Amino acid sequence: MKMALYDFVLRKKGIYGILHIVILLLSLFLIISISIDTFKGIPFYTQSVYMKVQLWICVLFLVDFVLEFILADNKKRYFTTHFIFLLVAIPYQNIIAYMGWTFSPEVTYMLRFIPLVRGGYALAIVVGWFTYNRASGLFVSYLTMLLATVYFASLAFFITEHTANPLVTKYTDALWWAFMDVTTVGSNIIAVTTTGRVLSVVLAALGMMMFPIFTVYITSIIERRNKEKQEYYEEKGEPTHKQQANTAAPQ
Repeated sequence: MKMALYDFVLRKKGIYGILHIVILLLSLFLIISISIDTFKGIPFYTQSVYMKVQLWICVLFLVDFVLEFILADNKKRYFTTHFIFLLVAIPYQNIIAYMGWTFSPEVTYMLRFIPLVRGGYALAIVVGWFTYNRASGLFVSYLTMLLATVYFASLAFFITEHTANPLVTKYTDALWWAFMDVTTVGSNIIAVTTTGRVLSVVLAALGMMMFPIFTVYITSIIERRNKEKQEYYEEKGEPTHKQQANTAAPQ
């Protein structure tokens, strides 16, 4: 019988595991909220409920940062390596609303994705827990981050381009653009807005950095399988393919 998720987190990961699970669930709420508002064209920044929920989510992110900082053995190293998580935990939208500042709808929309950086990190950690070895854990974590980035980029691209670009009439057009752009193949959709062009460069650069990981992962699988096969032959007392080749070679 499989161990329940709560027991797994509590026994294997302790308080860190529980915090990452909570952060992941809250981040999923943000993702669903952003998606619904994008597809339905809802002005999220006018919704008091959403702003309150996001504020408390950011507060939890800050509490998590402070708690891990206190529990860290090397506090200086933790602060320098996790400083970005402190920046993304700041409730920028609530501060902007409180101060009465105004920005363009596109900039305001992009600010919504800032807390999701912390959620993406938690997602990569949680997914990595359920893999069998380090190579698989890294591969699954990178793949999860890649797909999440493509999805977020497609949402932002749709918002910024669908009113200015005649080639982007529905969300599936933006999703097609995102997947083709991250593979560096390119599509027939060319960005016409500044935000869209920046996203095009970011996705292409991300694809060039991430796809070599797939090659490394496949290579590690092949090497591991060959090692297991060699160990199997050695246990059975049978010659391996390499030994057979050396025996067959002319003296």
